[in-house]
Amino acid sequence: MKYKKLADNIIEFIRNYYKENNLKGVVIGISGGKDSGVVAGLFVKALGAENVLGVWMPCHSKDEDKRNAKLVSEHFGFELKEFDLTNMYENYVKQIKDNYEVDDEVLVDANINVKPRMRTATLYYHAAMMSKIKKGGYIVAGTSNKCEIYVGYFTKGGDNVADIQVLADLTVEEVIGVGKAIGVPKVVVNKIPDDGLSGLSDEEKLGVKYDDIAKVINGEKVAQNVKEKIKKLHKNNAHKFKTPTFKKIA
Repeated sequence: MKYKKLADNIIEFIRNYYKENNLKGVVIGISGGKDSGVVAGLFVKALGAENVLGVWMPCHSKDEDKRNAKLVSEHFGFELKEFDLTNMYENYVKQIKDNYEVDDEVLVDANINVKPRMRTATLYYHAAMMSKIKKGGYIVAGTSNKCEIYVGYFTKGGDNVADIQVLADLTVEEVIGVGKAIGVPKVVVNKIPDDGLSGLSDEEKLGVKYDDIAKVINGEKVAQNVKEKIKKLHKNNAHKFKTPTFKKIA
């Protein structure tokens, strides 16, 4: 009942925002993971499946992720478009290598981060297009949860960019609870989270567990070394949340 109530509150939040701002639909990047699956389900229940457009954007992605993205769209009945970014990405990296004498090791982080930035540009392109086609405002929904945001586990200028956030105040445990309450397919809601880019799970990349991040956020007890690592991640990624801006002296 707790998570059913939470889901209902989010759905009401979406409906109120759309009514207040005279909006029509939403574009969501569907990764095949729990976060995007839960966001899609919430928006379908809030706006109707006909006003939800999912975009699956593979770039050297796993077949499992594609199957799960399709499963979510079929389960909730919203349209899913595929927009393959592989050629765009490979051409981008090729031009970088043509202009700089660098090896692959130097480009690892840059290559990982350019993908979500391409995906964000793609989502906003679709939102602008759908606004014209449907003659009503379409916006982009974010899919980041509270734990990811707290440790800065997102790409600046990429998956942190959105017009509306519905999971940003929910821990991973709460996202799973809401997902089960609204009927997200079990294979998706119970899926081990990963970015679909690096070949590693989120927790492997971070070096900490989401459950421990939630405990730190909530002021609960965790091992001191784990707490210090989480706090360090939070501090080291603080720059992602604000842009230093010069203020002239009057």
